Amino acid sequence: MENQHRKIKGYRELSEEEVALMNEAKGLAEKCGALIEKLEAHPDTDKRCVSLGKTQLQQGFMWAVRGVARPETF
Repeated sequence: MENQHRKIKGYRELSEEEVALMNEAKGLAEKCGALIEKLEAHPDTDKRCVSLGKTQLQQGFMWAVRGVARPETF
């Protein structure tokens, strides 16, 4: 559905620059995710540390994207 964000409470229209920033952040998150997968598969890594790093990266990218999106609701 085109422009479905307009039907979801708290979402706003993003500028082209904001869309580009969000897409750049999401692209970098995917690259970091690929590295995490390699670290998880490597037999000599501390899996707990890698897991904590993965969680922190996920949170960091989520907050960065939210910083661009600036949703209106809590």
